[in-house]
Amino acid sequence: MFHRKDKKVEFRTVQKEAIILDPLNEMQPKKISLEVRQDPLTGRQTRISHFRALKWDLPDLDKLVAGTETWCPFCPDKVMQATPSFPGDVLPEGRLVAGDKVLFPNIAPYDALGAVATLGSEHYIPMAAIEAERIAAGFALAGEFFEKTSAIGHPESIYHLISWNYMPASGSSLIHPHLQVFATSSPPNHLQAELRAAESYFSAEGSVFWDDLVKAEKRDGSRYLGDIGRTHWLTAFAPLGTVGDVVGIVDDVSTTLELRTDDLLDLATGLTRVMAAYDKLGLYNFNVSIYPGRKGDRHMRLHIVFSPRIYFNPALGTPDCAALRALYGDSVCMALPEEIAAELRGEFKQ
Repeated sequence: MFHRKDKKVEFRTVQKEAIILDPLNEMQPKKISLEVRQDPLTGRQTRISHFRALKWDLPDLDKLVAGTETWCPFCPDKVMQATPSFPGDVLPEGRLVAGDKVLFPNIAPYDALGAVATLGSEHYIPMAAIEAERIAAGFALAGEFFEKTSAIGHPESIYHLISWNYMPASGSSLIHPHLQVFATSSPPNHLQAELRAAESYFSAEGSVFWDDLVKAEKRDGSRYLGDIGRTHWLTAFAPLGTVGDVVGIVDDVSTTLELRTDDLLDLATGLTRVMAAYDKLGLYNFNVSIYPGRKGDRHMRLHIVFSPRIYFNPALGTPDCAALRALYGDSVCMALPEEIAAELRGEFKQ
């Protein structure tokens, strides 16, 4: 086992080796190295294996999206007729509108306060062409929804969550770019685990884990990408995603409602830089989620996670989430996070 402790933050790796008789080399023994890593906060396990070159062939995306605008409920000719409205006791306006962006209830909600926010009237925007200002405006629209539900004292307006599923491999059923927005008293599993572990860390160490992590990653340098405003960007030591995760941690911010206008633009700018870097590798699908605490959570720092998605077999549409991840809960990443960081870092040298 490789175990490095940078002051209070521990990075644990178990290095392993498989031996096979290789049919491509007259059945001679072949050694295959792999790693099992633990998330330094929660202990969640990731397997670094299935190594391959970080380069993919883009499909014909114009062909993929062709015609989908004819039935898209989020396009401007349909959005006000095809989408629902909130009841007046939740949102008197029914929907929120900011320019060409619209927020409305999710017709298939994940919680009692579930919404969708479109990122404008354009039906399809290539990943590397999505502007930071567009994303920031979408975040701001979600923030307005959270402020209004908090102002009325809604019992679910405790954890304020924003997610983004972009293109089909991410789980998105629509091409039109949009955010999943919901407030809940029941935080998702990974967020719950982080909150519990961060509170325990704070009690034991007297400091905030995320602050210590940023310091440790900056000292190490192998996964740290850079900072934009008061947001620090790095690749996750034990990622959830198959091609790594990029994390943005905001200094001195615990909840979504504490984000300033400049923070929203900084977060959006960081995301566009990550998108540009992964676009050069031939990737075009991703998930994004914001991980916040609730009001008074001194042990938490709001952070955003960007996780690219792939098809293991594009010809069959094979998803990158198989039994190991879906049922056992172990993630598989096909490259070392340090190598992924080296591929991405150039976009942050601006």
